[in-house]
Amino acid sequence: MIYQNAMVFGPDFRFHKGGFAVEGGRFSRVLTVGEAEGTDLGGLYVVPGFIDVHNHGNSGKDFSDGDDEGLKTLARYLAKNGVTSFAPASVTLPESQLKTAYESAARFAKAAPAGCAVLRGIHMEGPFFSEKKKGAQNGAYLQNPNYEMFLRLNEAAEGLIKIADVAPELPGAIEYIEKVSKICAVSIAHTDANYDQSKAAIAAGVTHITHLFNAMPSFLHRAPGVVGAAAESPWVIAELICDGQHVHESVVRAAFSMFGADRLCLISDALSCCGMPKGEYELGGQKIILDGTVARLADAPDTLAGSANNLFGIFRLALSFGIPAEAAVRMASETPARALGVADEVGSITNGKRADFLVLNGDFSLNRVYLAGSALTEN
Repeated sequence: MIYQNAMVFGPDFRFHKGGFAVEGGRFSRVLTVGEAEGTDLGGLYVVPGFIDVHNHGNSGKDFSDGDDEGLKTLARYLAKNGVTSFAPASVTLPESQLKTAYESAARFAKAAPAGCAVLRGIHMEGPFFSEKKKGAQNGAYLQNPNYEMFLRLNEAAEGLIKIADVAPELPGAIEYIEKVSKICAVSIAHTDANYDQSKAAIAAGVTHITHLFNAMPSFLHRAPGVVGAAAESPWVIAELICDGQHVHESVVRAAFSMFGADRLCLISDALSCCGMPKGEYELGGQKIILDGTVARLADAPDTLAGSANNLFGIFRLALSFGIPAEAAVRMASETPARALGVADEVGSITNGKRADFLVLNGDFSLNRVYLAGSALTEN
């Protein structure tokens, strides 16, 4: 199949007028204007399918529930909303419950059901977190870093853990980082670490920061903390919940200036209440209340539990906050693909990669979703 007359987001992270060909579910040729006849896309934008590296759920379903049908439901919702690949995030729970969820992820990844976003890995968020910065993580299940537990869970997941979170100030954290970083990306998260502790963690192997600014010390001129340590380490990629509530839009622009599109991942941090009406839901055994597009703990209403927006909605907000379109597209596609270690398969419109792409209208609203070169029948 050949597609022509589009503004195609190229591997140089710029839009170019032209087209592309898809064969066997993969991009086979990127075409110049008038090079071949094909489906006319009417000058619309074409971008790689978006990749959410931090997503707990939607449609009333939570990945950590370990429900096979629930995982399929949430992956179908993601695809419908322009997220073609994802790494579901677990929460702080007992090992037995995490094992059930991870086994479900492994089954889903092998089955690869039609019409669903592709599960590219697991984001292990918890349980190795600081009590002081636990946020909406369930404090009853927090523990110190445990490498053997990580190995057991990764075995249950059949090697799918791609990002593993840890608070680097906890006992044994540096040794944990040194070992786990040889298997997957290690991320600083839910931490009270200072600048020196964060630098030590980065030196030990950390390459990722979970929801920058949230659940960590503030970035202060005499105490730069995690943010300062990460900003000056050019190999570290940071997530950003760009919803205007977890992070103020001014700070979104500041983070973009500090890190750039090649080091910032837009994430949703969406909970089971995403795509659902206002009301009461659950996260890791705790009640949460959805009001609008943000959820809070029921017994601590000042504590944000997570987002109720999908990644495409986060992308649109980033544009409204002044992030350039080409940068925002990269932050939702190529950068997260690198963070997950799957940039050789997805994340850009490049010959040989899986043809997951989005057709966007002139205002960057979603027009159509394609998975492996086939249009979703329901959008």
